[in-house]
Amino acid sequence: MPRAILCVLDSFGIGAADDADKFGDVGSDTLGHIAAACQAGNGDKEGLRQGPLTLPNMDRLGLSAAAKAATGKNTAGLNRQDSPEGIWGFAAEVSNGKDTPSGHWEIAGVPVTFDWGYFPNEVPCFPKELLDKIYAASDFDDALCLAHGSGTQVIEEFGAEHVKTGKPIFYTSADSVFQIAAHEETFGLERLLKLCESVREIIDPYNIGRVIARPFIGNETDGFERTANRRDYSVLPPAPTVLDRLEQAGREVIAVGKISDIYAHQGITQLLKGAGNDQLFDKTLEAMDRARDGDLVFANFVDFDMLFGHRRDVPGYAAALEHFDRRLPEMIEKLQEGDLLLLTADHGCDPTWQGTDHTREFVPILAMVKGRAGFSIGRRPTFADIGESIASHLGIETGEHGTSFL
Repeated sequence: MPRAILCVLDSFGIGAADDADKFGDVGSDTLGHIAAACQAGNGDKEGLRQGPLTLPNMDRLGLSAAAKAATGKNTAGLNRQDSPEGIWGFAAEVSNGKDTPSGHWEIAGVPVTFDWGYFPNEVPCFPKELLDKIYAASDFDDALCLAHGSGTQVIEEFGAEHVKTGKPIFYTSADSVFQIAAHEETFGLERLLKLCESVREIIDPYNIGRVIARPFIGNETDGFERTANRRDYSVLPPAPTVLDRLEQAGREVIAVGKISDIYAHQGITQLLKGAGNDQLFDKTLEAMDRARDGDLVFANFVDFDMLFGHRRDVPGYAAALEHFDRRLPEMIEKLQEGDLLLLTADHGCDPTWQGTDHTREFVPILAMVKGRAGFSIGRRPTFADIGESIASHLGIETGEHGTSFL
């Protein structure tokens, strides 16, 4: 029996979705705007990259064809829209939000039909009664920031004060999230994780999707940097996912990166962590070596979103895409006869867009089954088609949402 390898290029959207107006995202296009900026010279950065966006391997699978189908426009620098070799198309999201859990859960066959809770963009952004409950259950009685913010900017602004006072840094974003940053050494990693576990229980009535531990190291003189020990405490998906069905069928589900956290560790049988896209790619190759017949390797490449999309860094995003594309043949080389390789995304995060939020976009579906010819799958009405295609390919029962395109 063949295997399946599913890679989520976190935030790699390919054009505004039909309902983008509900999210203020009409006109957003992560791939298109990065490519256009590179074509115009605005994606150049000395020592990093220069020139038009170059993604020959993903383009060969059908990237520019999918983008043209989604937007009606050619993508600058990409030119294989008329002759893709892979299984290609694009998908719309039906979940209510454009956040990470919603996108991933829908990919795994469970759309999110309820509304998440969010914190307002004001200071303080957290309700006093919530903070009082957290303080009452903790060994401190105050926290820093208490506002919307970017993780790197937050530790740059509050890191030194945090180290001096011992007060944790509480912040949020436009996502349904409560984030806690703390120094791994002065505050302690285990203490931070226990704090997040406590907050996860306290915050449940607010319907917040994730509590995220954001550990960092460093000092005021040399600067602070986040570590790979991030931990997401998510609520459980509202129904069994394709991961659960695989586990129940006795298959291995090997999660790479933050996948296990996103699904609250449910339906995961093995976990491989990594810091940065390059290490995550290495871990995916390792997972492919471990996977046996009928197993799923499921990887998330977080840097596209975390380091470049949210920070509105066009050259960084472009360079990361090109680096992933250069390494893609390594993954293809490891495929066995009949294996399915599938690349997609969970939402957009257009680095040319206003603000720092995700963008409501179509996502690409780029796939290949080793030994089979490629074909167009057109527009898919839900990300859930991805999960059901994996279920069909691996020979397990289908779910309630989505239809296989294989």
